Amino acid sequence: MKAVSRVHITPHMHWDREWYFTTEESRILLVNNMEEILCRLEQDNEYKYYVLDGQTAILEDYFAVKPENKDRVKKQVEAGKLIIGPWYTQTDTTIVSAESIVRNLMYGMRDCLAFGEPMKIGYLPDSFGMSGQLPHIYNGFGITRTMFWRGCSERHGTDKTEFLWQSSDGSEVTAQVLPLGYAIGKYLPADENGLRKRLDSYFDVLEKASVTKEILLPNGHDQMPLQQNIFEVMDKLREIYPQRKFVMSRFEEVFEKIEAQRDNLATLKGEFIDGKYMRVHRTIGSTRMDIKIAHARIENKIVNLLEPLATLAWTLGFEYHHGLLEKMWKEILKNHAHDSIGCCCSDKVHREIVARFELAEDMADNLLRFYMRKIADNMPQSDADKLVLFNLMPWPREEVINTTVRLRASQFNLRDDRGQPVPYFIRHAREIDPGLIDRQIVHYGNYDPFMEFDIQINQIVPSMGYRTLYIEANQPGNVIAAKSDAEGILENAFWQIALNEDGSLQLVDKDSGVRYDRVLQIEESSDDGDEYDYSPAKEEWVITAANANRNAILFMKPGRAGLLSAMTWQCRSICQNAAPGNPLAE
Repeated sequence: MKAVSRVHITPHMHWDREWYFTTEESRILLVNNMEEILCRLEQDNEYKYYVLDGQTAILEDYFAVKPENKDRVKKQVEAGKLIIGPWYTQTDTTIVSAESIVRNLMYGMRDCLAFGEPMKIGYLPDSFGMSGQLPHIYNGFGITRTMFWRGCSERHGTDKTEFLWQSSDGSEVTAQVLPLGYAIGKYLPADENGLRKRLDSYFDVLEKASVTKEILLPNGHDQMPLQQNIFEVMDKLREIYPQRKFVMSRFEEVFEKIEAQRDNLATLKGEFIDGKYMRVHRTIGSTRMDIKIAHARIENKIVNLLEPLATLAWTLGFEYHHGLLEKMWKEILKNHAHDSIGCCCSDKVHREIVARFELAEDMADNLLRFYMRKIADNMPQSDADKLVLFNLMPWPREEVINTTVRLRASQFNLRDDRGQPVPYFIRHAREIDPGLIDRQIVHYGNYDPFMEFDIQINQIVPSMGYRTLYIEANQPGNVIAAKSDAEGILENAFWQIALNEDGSLQLVDKDSGVRYDRVLQIEESSDDGDEYDYSPAKEEWVITAANANRNAILFMKPGRAGLLSAMTWQCRSICQNAAPGNPLAE
């Protein structure tokens, strides 16, 4: 009898390093699980494969307390039985940047090579949707296959679980969707009633959606130890489902069958964020905004400031600190796991996430200062202090630059490398106790204060380079006076911006004449959802700036102007007292 389908049973575990539990709690489970996995792979030749969730951070966590087992792991990876990589962590793909996804793969695949070959599958079984550019990124690492669960439905163009997926540049991967998730084969019962109750409906869904009739039954779940009696279960499956063939396989065997039917596969493009059949938690992008903002700031600092500066310093003969940068990257990549950056964890875990970001940012700030100081200190000496402006983008930039000058003088002059005066605007000036600068100064009896000047200057800085200005203390400078505008309107060559009575803005596009009213209106409403998803309250009301008292301030500076609007409303007391109903309707 020809089999209706071939069912591939793949032992695995999905490993959330942290979630409603901490990393240390999961590490305790990991040590126990890894011992079971290694012993089974070493002692049972029939137990052919085990997928270690596609991420090498698991191995880092394990070797931190079990370094003596590196050789055991290496032997199983080299034998093709323990399947690792290609990721460092199970990343989110829509909140983090493309560069972070690239680094996640880079560090993950590099870590794998110390033990053997990585799994060449873009394996993201639980991430909350897929970015449309993943095929492009995968192809850059020689990966032509991907497997995921969330975000796909027939609304993308096919009701099948196997298809070709292309990014906008034409890069392509073969995709296998897990339509019922990665845990449908967890803790499989060994009795007929239990198996039929679990799998009868599953097989109908899986076979109907499959082009190839090569069906995946992942045998594992979150933090799940391996199933010791899996072969007993497989024998029972063969007995009660004789029309199906059951084999223990690795994912690559399934992809070989899919690729053999390439001509029958649909080609899809774009991202997968459809929540029709599984939750993709689209509103998770706004949970714990303190963490989301810290993530964006630190990611930008490393990618767009520190690494270009380190490269610039390297061209000038200084060391490129790969190890320090890897340490920073791995700290933030641990936070890029889907639950961690999704901020759907416990408060205790969120504090650990913040601590990793703080560590990475502290390292980045200090290495930035180190490189800038090294470059400035090795410039030709001058009687005047140097103010060095760096442009770390690959094109020249003319910018209004905000910086701070600290010196023991009540005035100063700025000049460029041709000796020409540089105009500047003083945003703020303050006196600084010398003891805050250097305690030794006060120790030797010199109590003259320092001055700090927050200034703005307009300069053109070359691409991937720097411009040096010189500070002449106690010399009168070309200080630009502040301007004022009684009309309260901001205007340049492109836009005219006015402040409305309710604190929102009115924008006029001077090129087209189109006017936009009530831009940037502030609105406050409640969220009765959970740590994943937004939901309005049953008795919802929305408070906007239209109900607020407003004070507005216009400020104008060289190359920059702005409106500060301060508003007060009663939402704080409403939240604190949990007032029922809509107070604005009274």
